Amino acid sequence: MASLRPFAAAILLGLLAPAAQGDGYVDSRLCATCHREIAANYARTGMARSFFRPATVNTMEDFREAPEYYHELSDSHYAVTIRNGQYFQRRWQLDGSGKEINVEELKIDYVMGSGNHARSYLHRTAQGMLIELPLGWYPDHGGEWRMVPGSDTQHPQTRRFISYKCMFCHNAYPNVPAGNDAPGSDPVFTGELPEGIDCQRCHGPGAEHVRSSGRAAIVNPAKLSPERRMEVCMQCHLETTSGRIPAVLQRFDRGTFSYVPGQPLGDFAISFDHAPGTGHEDKFEAVSSVYRLRQSRCYLESGGKLECATCHDPHQVPRGEEALRHYSGICLQCHTSTHPAGVSATAADCITCHMPKRRAEDAPHVIMTDHRIQRRTAVQLADDTNLSPAPLEYRGEVVPYYPAPLPQTPRNALYRAVAQVGLGNNVMAGLPELVGLIDELKPQEPEFYMVLGDGWKSEGKPREAAAAYQQALKMKPDSVRAMRALASVDPPHAEQILARAVQTAPNDAESWFRWGVLTASAERIQKAIALNPWLPDQSRRLAEVAHSEAALQDALRTDPFDDAAWDLGGRILAEKGKLAEAFFDFERAIKLRADARYRYDYALALTRADRFDDAQAQAEQAVRADPDLVDAHELLGGLHARKKELPEAAQEYTAALELKPDLARVQFRLGSVLAAEGDREGAAMHLREAANGNDAAVARQAEQALKEIGIR
Repeated sequence: MASLRPFAAAILLGLLAPAAQGDGYVDSRLCATCHREIAANYARTGMARSFFRPATVNTMEDFREAPEYYHELSDSHYAVTIRNGQYFQRRWQLDGSGKEINVEELKIDYVMGSGNHARSYLHRTAQGMLIELPLGWYPDHGGEWRMVPGSDTQHPQTRRFISYKCMFCHNAYPNVPAGNDAPGSDPVFTGELPEGIDCQRCHGPGAEHVRSSGRAAIVNPAKLSPERRMEVCMQCHLETTSGRIPAVLQRFDRGTFSYVPGQPLGDFAISFDHAPGTGHEDKFEAVSSVYRLRQSRCYLESGGKLECATCHDPHQVPRGEEALRHYSGICLQCHTSTHPAGVSATAADCITCHMPKRRAEDAPHVIMTDHRIQRRTAVQLADDTNLSPAPLEYRGEVVPYYPAPLPQTPRNALYRAVAQVGLGNNVMAGLPELVGLIDELKPQEPEFYMVLGDGWKSEGKPREAAAAYQQALKMKPDSVRAMRALASVDPPHAEQILARAVQTAPNDAESWFRWGVLTASAERIQKAIALNPWLPDQSRRLAEVAHSEAALQDALRTDPFDDAAWDLGGRILAEKGKLAEAFFDFERAIKLRADARYRYDYALALTRADRFDDAQAQAEQAVRADPDLVDAHELLGGLHARKKELPEAAQEYTAALELKPDLARVQFRLGSVLAAEGDREGAAMHLREAANGNDAAVARQAEQALKEIGIR
C-alpha cells in the first residue's frame, strides 16, 4: 500500500469520506502514507492519544485489579470491570441493612485523556450523546482512581454530557447533525467518532492536498506569522478560567467546528477574563498554559519571539532526562550569562525551579506544569487530600482578554455586552448596554435575542424576556429552544407554545417533557422518556405525576444524589403505609440538603407513626430553617397542643396565620386552644373567622365550638 499514490490509496481504504462537517476533511490515517515517520512519532504524543476506544493495547490503568472505590462525600461505591472484552463502570449505594441499592452500570465506550494528566470515561447513548462517568483515573501516586473534576461533591453529576466545546479540544472534528453545532444545540454526535487529535487540527482540511498528491497547499504552521502560529495552539490551550464566566465566547455566526488553522482566532471566538483587581490574577488551572505563559516576563519581553513552538514540537514530545535537557537547553539560549555562579549550564535544571509542577485549582487531582516562568517560586506540590474549598461563583465585570486588544468595533462591543449577561456575571451593568446595541445594530443571529431574554428573565422581568424570545423566534421560527424559553416566561400561553414545539419537532424529548410537567401528564412525560431516557429529572417528574414507585426507583437509580427524589420517595412510601422505608428516604433527602420542606414532610410521616417527639424535633428544625413555612408552623402547633403545651401551640398557630390569614382550619385550631386556656374573647374572634371561611366542614365545627363556649 505504501507504493500507491495517496489519492489511489485513499480510494482503496475509503479514507476520503469527510471526517467532519463535509468541508474537505479526510480520515487522518491517510497522512501516514506519505508522512510515515512524522505520523509514527506523533502517535506517541498526548494529543494523538487524547480520545480512543478502550482496549488492552491503549490502557495504562489496571482495570482487572482495580479496587472498589468508595466516595465518602456522596456515600457511593464505584468499580470498573471488564467482561467479554468490554469495559464498564458500576455505581451503587447501600441501604440500612447493607443491601445494594440504586445500582447503575454503564459501558465505557470511549476514554478521554492520554493519561499523562488524567483519564475520563465516556458512555455513548443511543441518541449519540456522550456522558462523562463520575470515576476517573490519575497517574499521581503510581496511578489512582478518583472522581473527575466537578464530581467530587455530595451530588456527582450522573448525566454530565460532553459538550461540543469539550470535543473541540479533546479530539479531531467529529460529525454532527446538519445545523446542530449552533450555540445551545444538544451535543449529538453521528457516525464513528475520530480517535485522537489529528493532523488537520493544526494543518487544516486535507482533502485537496491528498487529491492533488501533495501539490495543493495545506496549512504549514511554520510558515504562518508568529501570531497566527501561536493561535494554532491557542485554539485549545488558551482558557482564561474554567470558572463560570464566558472564558471563550464563540461568535454566533460560526459553527463550533469551523475554525481552520491560519485564520485569525478572533474571527472565530473571543476570550474573556475576570476583571483586574478581583483577586483572580494568579489563578492556576488545568488549561492555563498559554494564559500563564503570557504573564511571564520572558514572554512579555521577547517581542513575540517566545511562543509555544519555541519549546514544543507537536510531532514529538521528549520525556524524562531527554525532556529536562531539551527544555533547559532552550532556556539557556538566553539565560546562560545570568545563571547563578557555581552551577554548570549543561547540568542546569531550569524547569523544576522556574516552571514547577502544581496541582490545578479547578482539577486538584491533576498535576500540570506552571507555564508562568518566574525568577523565584516557592510553590509546593500540594497534597490533594487537603484541598481548598471551591471558590464562590464570580459576580462582576468580565473583560476581553484575546484578541488583545479587542478591536473597537460595534460588533465586538455587542459581544462584550453578551459576555456580561450571558452567564449572569454582570447582568445589571450589561443589560442596558446589550439592549442599546441590539436596538442600534439589529443583529440577525437569534442567539443575541436569546441572551437578552435570559438576562431579562434573570432580572425577574418576564414580559421583556418574552419579547426578546419572540424576536428570536421571528428570525428562526422552528427553534424549539426559543419556544421552550418563551413558554418559561409566558405562563398563560405556555401550554400552547409547548404544543407547538412538539408539533415542530416531534422527536424533541425536552419539549415533550416540559409539556408533560406543565400539564401533569404522565403520558407526555413517558413519551419524552421513550424518545430520550437520558434526560435528567424525567423519572422523578413521572413519579410526581403518577405516584409510581417504579418511576421513583428509576429516578434514584439514575440520580441517587437527587434530594427531591428522595423526599418524593418518602412521601409516596408514607402514603402507602411503608413508614420504615419512608423514614430512610427522608433521612437521605435531608442528608443531601437540609431543606425545611423535607423536614416538614419527615415530621408529618413521623406523626403518622405516633413518633411525636421525633416529629416535633423535625418540625422545630423546619421552622428554624424557614420561618415562612406555614405548614410547619401548623404541624408544630398541633404537636404542642397534643402535649397540652397550649401557649406554645397558640404561638405556632398565630405564626401560621400571620403568614396566611385565610386558613380556616388554623383559625379553628387557634380558637380551640385559646378556649382551653380560658380566653373566651380571643377564642371567639378566631372561631368566627373559621365559621365564616370557605371550608364548610371547618365552619360547622367552629359554629359548634362557639355554642360550647356560650357564644352565638
